[in-house]
Amino acid sequence: MILPARRSFYLLAVNLALAVLVSFLPNLLLVWYLVLGLSLGLWIVDGFLSLAKHGLEIERELPASLPVGIKRLIQLRLRHTGKQALNLVIYDHYPQQVQAQGLPLQLSLPAGQYAEPVYSILPLERGKFIFPQVQVRVRSPLQLWWHDYKIQRESEVRIYPNFAAISQYALLATDNHLSHLGIMKRRRRGEGQDFHQLREYRAGDSLRQIDWKASARMHKAISREYQDERDQDIVFLLDCGHRMQAKDGELSHFDHTLNAILLMSYVALKQGDAVGLATFGGAERWLPAKKGQLSLNQILNALYDLQPTLQAPDYSQAAAQLLIRHKKRALVILITNLRDEDTDDLLPALNLLRKRHLLLLASMRELALDQKLTEPVDHLEETLEQSATQHYLQLRQQTLERVRATGTLCLDVPPTELSTQLINRYLEIKRIGAL
Repeated sequence: MILPARRSFYLLAVNLALAVLVSFLPNLLLVWYLVLGLSLGLWIVDGFLSLAKHGLEIERELPASLPVGIKRLIQLRLRHTGKQALNLVIYDHYPQQVQAQGLPLQLSLPAGQYAEPVYSILPLERGKFIFPQVQVRVRSPLQLWWHDYKIQRESEVRIYPNFAAISQYALLATDNHLSHLGIMKRRRRGEGQDFHQLREYRAGDSLRQIDWKASARMHKAISREYQDERDQDIVFLLDCGHRMQAKDGELSHFDHTLNAILLMSYVALKQGDAVGLATFGGAERWLPAKKGQLSLNQILNALYDLQPTLQAPDYSQAAAQLLIRHKKRALVILITNLRDEDTDDLLPALNLLRKRHLLLLASMRELALDQKLTEPVDHLEETLEQSATQHYLQLRQQTLERVRATGTLCLDVPPTELSTQLINRYLEIKRIGAL
């Protein structure tokens, strides 16, 4: 397809001006015919020249995976094998789940040369998406036309949860890096842990830690150092129902949950534990518990395109499925958004899981509800809204108390604090040897 360029409009304006002038000065009619004929000839010749092959090759350099919410640069590689310089306008077609800056790209490409223009994108949603094609406009030799055409250059990209934080902690590779998130890791001294190593006695070591035989051989106080038990299983049971679509800020509760699962999986795998995953509430996926840092990639691939559904969670069915799939005792972490109407289905499911596993229920509390209670009240409608909110929160608290009465460990936290609270509770469970 060819489109008129700016010079075509200039030439058209000249012809129209001459047409108006001829109406007042008929003697200029021959001049106008000559100019009009010349213009038509230029338009036709330049139109044909614009359709000639340009010798332009385009490739897209795109990472196979991207984190949501983080800007990345996309590079196009252009190669011009023709004999004439090209004036180009390039627009890369990107999926609607990303924002782009720097398009369209405008450049001049000499004959036989290369170019590598870039633009930036900001992924907004997780999932697997396609960059389908590149649209090119080449200006004709006389600059009267644009030759507009599309080149099929399909590129697939996977947009993952934001794993930048996990990468940062992996690079630090220390025992205290999690303190930046408020996660406190305390070493437990005493019975029930795996022996780690012998070392010199330090102030604060208990007498039970001293290895008297080693101390006698070394002629100085030697302490035993223990580490938390390893080779334990952690299984996430993730609610993918409609309540997880709730939002506090830019991220949904579901996205906060995925970030928390990834970070805690990294911590648990570093502890030597195996991590698995099961989902319910419309989207059902199962990832058996495995050890090793390679398991983190498997968890990423299992979660990156997962989205909450419109279905209600079925806790009883999820519990029964997990008991069939995972036989070994594990720390099962059920992440959901609890409601008071869940009691009849939830409590039997919790009791079923507790027969074999140690159970931790993490429920996310909407920040908007807490904020509603602190807002000033000036009208009757606002008073009624606060009263209804207070009543709802009381019912929710009663549900949590009934869950705790079953012996189930509970967390009731805002989504932004889920990662910190979840990992702190996991480390505490390891520290006291509850699993």
